[in-house]
Amino acid sequence: MARTTKRLTTRSVAAAGPGMHADGDGLYLVVKASGAKSWSFVFFWNGKRSEMGLGRVVDVPLGRARELVAIARAQLRDGINPIVARKAAQAAAERDAAIHTFGIEAEAYIDVHGAGFRNEKHKWQWRATLSIERGDDGKFKDTGFCLSLRDLPIADVDTKAVLEVLQPIWHTKQETASRVRGRIERVLDAAKVKGLRDGENPARWRGHLSTLLPKRQKLAARGHQRAMPYADVPAFVARLHGSKAMAALALEWTILAAARTGETVGGKLTELDRKARVWTVPADRIKAGREHRVPLTDRMMEILALADTARDEGNPHIFAGPGQHRPLSNMAMMQLMKRMAVDATVHGFRSAFRDWAGDETDFAREVAEAALAHVVGDETERAYRRGDALERRRKLMTAWSEYLHHR
Repeated sequence: MARTTKRLTTRSVAAAGPGMHADGDGLYLVVKASGAKSWSFVFFWNGKRSEMGLGRVVDVPLGRARELVAIARAQLRDGINPIVARKAAQAAAERDAAIHTFGIEAEAYIDVHGAGFRNEKHKWQWRATLSIERGDDGKFKDTGFCLSLRDLPIADVDTKAVLEVLQPIWHTKQETASRVRGRIERVLDAAKVKGLRDGENPARWRGHLSTLLPKRQKLAARGHQRAMPYADVPAFVARLHGSKAMAALALEWTILAAARTGETVGGKLTELDRKARVWTVPADRIKAGREHRVPLTDRMMEILALADTARDEGNPHIFAGPGQHRPLSNMAMMQLMKRMAVDATVHGFRSAFRDWAGDETDFAREVAEAALAHVVGDETERAYRRGDALERRRKLMTAWSEYLHHR
């Protein structure tokens, strides 16, 4: 029977020489010839002497060693071998760690925070870039930028692993790379709070990745899209009139509305009030996250009539793609411009519109900004203009249409 009298003290542990020094209840201080000190629990199981290590003295103080022995002795009283129990607990911990991969934790982050995202497209962008988009079979698709991270245990994601994701796209896709880095950082921060990892976040920019990656070029990174000078836009619109293709109709509509690509290709017939001549784009398709009303000019009504003729019956989209329920591809307008050998982007026409409004008209800045669905002024100023200046914007968009078509 093991002795219950405690023999060791913190001072005696520090002074102990080589050998095994009993404390009581089966706890021993083991000191090697090298001076290394560790704890061991000696017990009998099925009549045979067994010994279980409890860790190094530098990691486990005397009081904690005694607590571990008390737990082990309680297991023995319940007929449990403490060595077998510890191995089972370690195996369970390893299984849990295997479940906590970067991909699984990224999904968990989106599940928790997704309600605060602007729209479903924003959620999809997170999933797609983090390589956690699932197919119809429920399995992860082999797409996105974080394939090398996805199956790593979350605790094993280090700076090298993060750099393997970012370095291939840091110079060629700067805005995307910056967003991916930020998303990785948030997932890892959440995992640390949950106790799944410790230490510094390897995706942190300031004071960490900023020393390993060049600072992105702000103008390029912020995506200042190549814009056609507004003086050249009327001639380009005239070229579009030579085509009745859905992409040409959609592009002219986008220019007239000073809209974004996604707003046009996602537009549905139910958003149109033809009598009032207003197109209401819902908040989930507007970057600012608030509903945007677009006044429809005479030419936009003509384009709408042409799109009605070309649209298959049952297709709910203003600008239809092939098939009964499909919208026009979000690349269709850009591809049309490439075929027309135009060195500009669809988004750049918004800049052309804004430059024209500022240089060639007397309309107030706030009216032009509102036409672009930009949030203007502070909260008090926006409350004062709660009506979104629709009629003043109608005059502005009519002037823009006349500029484009009657020079």
